[in-house]
Amino acid sequence: MRVSSQDVTVVALLADPDTPTEIAQRMARTLPDRLADRSGQGRRFDVEVVSEPFTAGTEDLSALTRRVMDRGSEGNWDIVVALTDLPLHSHGRKLVVDLSHEHGLALLSLPTLGGFRLQTRARQAVEEAVLSLAGPQATGPEGPPGSQPLRGPFIRRLAPIHPGQVGEEEIADLRYVVSGPRGYLRVLSGMVRANRPWRLVPGLSKALAAALATAAVATVNSTVWTLATSLSTPRLVIAMVGSVALMIGWLIVDANLWHRTDEVSTEASKRAALYNASTIMTVGIGVVVCYAGLLVIDLVWALFILNDRLFASTTRTPLRATEYWTLAWFVASVATVGGALGSGLESDEAIRAAAYSKREQERLSALQDDHGD
Repeated sequence: MRVSSQDVTVVALLADPDTPTEIAQRMARTLPDRLADRSGQGRRFDVEVVSEPFTAGTEDLSALTRRVMDRGSEGNWDIVVALTDLPLHSHGRKLVVDLSHEHGLALLSLPTLGGFRLQTRARQAVEEAVLSLAGPQATGPEGPPGSQPLRGPFIRRLAPIHPGQVGEEEIADLRYVVSGPRGYLRVLSGMVRANRPWRLVPGLSKALAAALATAAVATVNSTVWTLATSLSTPRLVIAMVGSVALMIGWLIVDANLWHRTDEVSTEASKRAALYNASTIMTVGIGVVVCYAGLLVIDLVWALFILNDRLFASTTRTPLRATEYWTLAWFVASVATVGGALGSGLESDEAIRAAAYSKREQERLSALQDDHGD
């Protein structure tokens, strides 16, 4: 790392496209002032955001660190902090951040920060990394020679983060990882957050149209009335869970969202399981939101269209609030199955963009296209 003669430290935020770039751009507005206030000694900071798919084609930690180092040598920067939404692994642990004080670089994996308050946690992590890289070097039991251990909220508030093993031949001299069940849940929630499950709803416009059409017809069908009033609550719950599970399974299978790996290793299997778990949770959240929306629309439609005398004469049950709710609940389950069939009309790209965390393949393709041009 080098510091300019004007006592201005230039920090580059090298961010993968999509979520990492958005986070980097937002934090860049306030980061220079926050760093200057915390560092003291009249030091000033300039922050630049560089958006490019530096993780394209590999999840190997050493390769990524070298890419960041090479990219940093091309720019006129003192410190490079790389941000990615890929879950990275080191010696069986999930990586939070790698730091190299010799080269003035840090590599931060956003999913390990969790799915909540991601912007704040990412800003805290970047601040601590930059201050560690720009601060005085330490030698002692807390870290290898040349390393300045991270401090402050990065450690206190982001537990269970703790120092990790660094190989002798690796570029990094300081590493923080998460482990254990709590760490796994943190990474999983971070991956789901990076997938942005709310994008699934507009990505399934044709499926929603099919579900709404099914619901509109089913609500005025006398056979559906009779079935709905005869079903017990446990059966309605089973119908709801079954329809949601069918929708989730169909989306994953039809759009080929299941992650498979050709690597024969425990780490590759764990990585594939993590990807698939995040996919199921992401699609599940989107489908549940769609189901809840269908339920509300069905209830409003039933309140508007049903005739109490006709309903009572057909089902021999008076039309009360309980019957409205039961019918809307049952129809929402039936309509969700119809929506699963309608989802086959969607393009795979629409569903992948909304749900699947294999963006590195898209980035690699884009990178190859750029090189081809």
